[in-house]
Amino acid sequence: MWDIINDLVKELEGFQAKTQAEVEAFRVRMLGRKGILTGLFEDFRNVDPRQKKELGKKLNLLKNQVQQAIDVQKERLAAKTPTQSPADDLTKPAEILNMGSRHPIAIAQREILDIFRKMGFSVEEGPEIEDDWHVFSALNFPPDHPARDMQDTFFINSQTDNPVLLRTHTSSVQVRTMEKQKPPIRVVCPGRVFRNEAISARAHCIFHQVEGLYIDENVSFADLKQAILVFVHEMFGSSARIRLRPSYFPFTEPSAEVDVNCNICGGTGCNICKNTGWLEIMGAGMVDPNVLKASGIDPEKYTGFAFGMGVERIAMLKWQVRDLRLYFENDVRFLEQFQGGLL
Repeated sequence: MWDIINDLVKELEGFQAKTQAEVEAFRVRMLGRKGILTGLFEDFRNVDPRQKKELGKKLNLLKNQVQQAIDVQKERLAAKTPTQSPADDLTKPAEILNMGSRHPIAIAQREILDIFRKMGFSVEEGPEIEDDWHVFSALNFPPDHPARDMQDTFFINSQTDNPVLLRTHTSSVQVRTMEKQKPPIRVVCPGRVFRNEAISARAHCIFHQVEGLYIDENVSFADLKQAILVFVHEMFGSSARIRLRPSYFPFTEPSAEVDVNCNICGGTGCNICKNTGWLEIMGAGMVDPNVLKASGIDPEKYTGFAFGMGVERIAMLKWQVRDLRLYFENDVRFLEQFQGGLL
């Protein structure tokens, strides 16, 4: 150890840095967590007790000399650095900063809402953490009904009569709207929803919905079909086609799944449309009378329709994106392609 200390003292005598970077490199090599002096102090614990007093003094002196040499070199180099370069050109144009843009999901959601605003719908929002009544019971889901198994739910507190959960659809906002408003009601409800589903190119445990509700006197299924057709033509172009397939939802009767022709593959079949040429974009139907009753609306006087769509699915079709996981990965190379939706 004595030889190492003597060599370091000689090195200090000849230390002359040319840049601040060299000074910093020297400091790390000597005093860093894995530096030479740090290692010497660790080895000092194993030295013969008879040599510790003299060797300890030498090590402490060396450490102070290293720190002093570093301070001297920093001050010397700082004095040589000009405070302002005379070569600065104050007339040179500023650097162009990259502009941010809206997320593609936000762009698609805004377009969806704008289309329905043109049809007279207003926008309503509600909480993401909901209770069982607004998510299930008020929508005609009995406590033991198998329809509850259609949606794998993230429960926050399931040990009460009215469990707390992450909403599985924005239909809960429709319930809240019916509770506080009297017909006619014409609203769309955007928001984020949560379901315990396997993540794939077509599905995610977190996604976004826009649901719509129209309640008035003499509302018919024909009104529903026309509203959907207008939306599809506005969103995907006048050549887009839809088809309605009979389905089942506890809160609508009759119910239908709405498909639009797949423009990703042109109808020839792909992994997104499962080689059918069609892609499901929403569920819809006439509001069940029990749902109206639960919110205090007279089903003998009023009828209505409801629909719900996934924003990610609409965005997939609009921009022909084959994997909706891309919307959640925050890859700038993907997101910067949507500069059309500037903030």
